[in-house]
Amino acid sequence: MALKFNSPVILGFSLICTLVYFGNIFMLNSLLPFFTVYDSVNWSNPFSIVTLVTHSAGHGSVEHLLGNLTFVLLLGPIIEEKYGSNNTLFMMVFTALITGLINVFFFNSGLLGASGIVFMFILLVSFTNVKAGQIPVTFILVAALFIGKEVLNTLQTNQISEAAHIIGGICGSLFGFTLGSGRTT
Repeated sequence: MALKFNSPVILGFSLICTLVYFGNIFMLNSLLPFFTVYDSVNWSNPFSIVTLVTHSAGHGSVEHLLGNLTFVLLLGPIIEEKYGSNNTLFMMVFTALITGLINVFFFNSGLLGASGIVFMFILLVSFTNVKAGQIPVTFILVAALFIGKEVLNTLQTNQISEAAHIIGGICGSLFGFTLGSGRTT
């Protein structure tokens, strides 16, 4: 049997996340600021603007990286097959940009990691095999569980951006409704 590079966007993103994580270790934590969006953006500095998207490739620990990549590699190929590589890349970049902007405008903390993309995938994958004009019961259940869990998590003090999770889930829901049956190009 031959190996197949079945999901170029997902595999490429996973490789980038892994290289950023280990590159940061070898560079004594000097790489991570390039992959973190902070609570303000210098709009005259292109690098600062780029972090609105690149933050999704940065991870603070191996547990953070592996947790996100597990879901990216599990759900991403399903999404890339259904919606196509270009649409998948667009959805990932859009979700990262929106979570980055929300963080800048509404929160006073840094943001890094692919959690927004992961939660976009979780909600979006529940639209698999859906016919036009239908709302999947699995989507309703996943959305209810997901939103309930994230709301409860906001009551705890932690280093997790529940807002990024919720925004990612909203993006996944919107993509599911607007892209409908998908496109396999």
